[in-house]
Amino acid sequence: MSESAEQPQPSAAAPHFAPGDRVRTRAVDPDRHTRLPAYARGRTGRVLAVTGCWPLADDVAQRCAEPRVEPVYTVAFAARDLWGEGAHEVTLDLWQSYLEPTSSAGRAETADPSDPVEEAST
Repeated sequence: MSESAEQPQPSAAAPHFAPGDRVRTRAVDPDRHTRLPAYARGRTGRVLAVTGCWPLADDVAQRCAEPRVEPVYTVAFAARDLWGEGAHEVTLDLWQSYLEPTSSAGRAETADPSDPVEEAST
């Protein structure tokens, strides 16, 4: 892996969410690689941190010459919400295109039709 792939990258996409925002993961089942785990799809969590902008893993797995670079968030989910039990939180690092605002959170307005996860659901 090149050195630049191991460091955050500049992105034209501004972060849509901030720490403390409630977000929901997209409830889709793409027919290709995604870093959005099935157990977390359609679940609501809380943004803990914006970790920088990184090449979208979905694009990298498809060997796109110029993968999209998106903000990545550390999102906490209640284990009980994911698996029906557990008093702890589970954290996942998720790309912006995997997330949508809940009815009362985030600054994102609508889904971007070019989002890789969104494309798979149409």
